Amino acid sequence: MYILLCSNGTYYVGSTKDLIKRFNEHQNGTGSKYTQAHRPVQLLYSEEFDRIDHAFNREKQIQRWSHAKKKALIEGDIEKLRKLASRRG
Repeated sequence: MYILLCSNGTYYVGSTKDLIKRFNEHQNGTGSKYTQAHRPVQLLYSEEFDRIDHAFNREKQIQRWSHAKKKALIEGDIEKLRKLASRRG
């Protein structure tokens, strides 16, 4: 699972079996329609999983998060991440 920063300041969350290959695809415009329109991209964060279905599930979880919550995860700010999570209500 990985998080990219797009040129428009948004985050793109994805999962793959080969991070380097997938990043290069995003960078050259063949990764996804969204990143194709918002290049260049920067890899900011990644997590490794033994199984691709676990990575996909984590991708879907993080895609539902706010920009602020994703930023806290990227920055490793666990306290802020907890505070943002508790606001869900």
